[in-house]
Amino acid sequence: MHPATLSTRALGRALVARQLLAERAPMTALQAIEHLVGLQAQAPKPPYFGLWTRLADFRPEELSGLLTDRRAVRVTVMRATVHLVSAEDCAQLRPLTRGLAERVIRTNHLKPLAGLDPWEVAGAGVELIRERPRTVRELGEALGLRWPGLDPRELSQVARGLGDLVQIPPRGLWGRSGQPAYDTIESWLGRPPSPEPCIETIMLRYLGAFGPASVMDAQTWSGLTRLGEVMERLRPQLRVFRAESGRELFDLPEAPRPDPGLPLPARFIAEYDNLILSHADRTRVIGDRARKTIASRNGQVPGTILLDGTVRGTWKAEQPRRATGGTATLTVTPFGRLTGEEERALATEGERLLTFAASEAEQRVVDFAAPLSS
Repeated sequence: MHPATLSTRALGRALVARQLLAERAPMTALQAIEHLVGLQAQAPKPPYFGLWTRLADFRPEELSGLLTDRRAVRVTVMRATVHLVSAEDCAQLRPLTRGLAERVIRTNHLKPLAGLDPWEVAGAGVELIRERPRTVRELGEALGLRWPGLDPRELSQVARGLGDLVQIPPRGLWGRSGQPAYDTIESWLGRPPSPEPCIETIMLRYLGAFGPASVMDAQTWSGLTRLGEVMERLRPQLRVFRAESGRELFDLPEAPRPDPGLPLPARFIAEYDNLILSHADRTRVIGDRARKTIASRNGQVPGTILLDGTVRGTWKAEQPRRATGGTATLTVTPFGRLTGEEERALATEGERLLTFAASEAEQRVVDFAAPLSS
């Protein structure tokens, strides 16, 4: 039998549903983090917005508690970027993705090291952090004493990239600020990364949260290569489909694949959200033109608005500087003209977002900027 073909719209509906965006899920924050196989988290706040838009009755204190209780951590894993993952997943994902950081180091940082072995730097950095947690600056200064004449920032970058380290609180806590400080995974979680991580299990979970997906999609999400071999091993337990482009797609047999006509609510998607970063072909939720519109040379990914399962613009929230009073503003910038119904849906959801993000503000305003195109 030839595999069934799934339309782009059908793939979008499947992704939105599995990303917990078709309706808010009655999950705990930890359950959601594990279901999503982590949330990208270069900045502290996006994971809070990412969970708020997905979960019923989510409160920021819940996620802050997971970080202080060491049940969730901020760690460099997929695509060599910082993600918020559960402690359990950290033990699996870090060893699987460790090589990505080495690739980045060898591409971008070998010249400043002037022939020094990056793994020697990483080992020295880990030993320093075993003594006590250190900030980026403290780590660089300590390594600079050992290798005078080399840039402390480069030394710190190499050590943090190759070492099995996590960012520790107060970094990542709601309403707190501060420079990232690092501890070793083994010290912070009480156990080292797994010596035998299972890539097959991770790929099955990726499909559960992002499928149906191609091998190239999985490689885009993870940053890993040669995943075709993994999918071939998994093929007997998977369903196979085709995209309209003809590309082969894999999926879990019982995973939700909603009707393409399923109505979807307006949603505010967090900065850096994996919803729009985890496929080679992202047209299921964001068109090529819109993708170019939000592209940034420095890797910034803005918050986006989702209408009928498609990215249709960006958003930015500005909160009062003082703890109470003042005006919190949410600015929505659509890519094109919105209907009155779409504006009303976004305004209603935007007011909820501001209530979540700026509950102490005296006023909360949802503002619509001029469309970027007509």
